[in-house]
Amino acid sequence: MPFSFDAMAPVLAIVGLAAVLGWVFTTWMRVKHGYPLDGAWGQAVYPKTSDEAMERIKLLSSENAKLRAEMGAMKDRLVTVERIVTDDSHRLTQEIEALRGPAN
Repeated sequence: MPFSFDAMAPVLAIVGLAAVLGWVFTTWMRVKHGYPLDGAWGQAVYPKTSDEAMERIKLLSSENAKLRAEMGAMKDRLVTVERIVTDDSHRLTQEIEALRGPAN
C-alpha cells in the first residue's frame, strides 16, 4: 500500500485547524478571566493594572520619598559627627563654650 499525500491532507488540515481553534479558545478564556497575555518569550504583553496595583505603587512611592528624606537628614548628622570627631579638642571646647553663652 503506497503512501498517498492525498489521503493524509484532510487529516493534517483537521489537526492544524484544531490546533489553531484551541489556541484561539485558550486566549479568549485568558482574556475573559483577566489573565495577562504572554508574548513569544513568556513576557506579559498587556500587564494587568488594577486600582489596587496603582494604589500600592502610590504608597510605595510616598514611602520611598519619606525614606529618602530621612536618609538625607541622617547624612547631614553624619557629616556633623565626622566633623566633631576629626576636629581638634581645643577648637571643639571653644565652640561648645560659645554655644553655652556668655559667662555670668
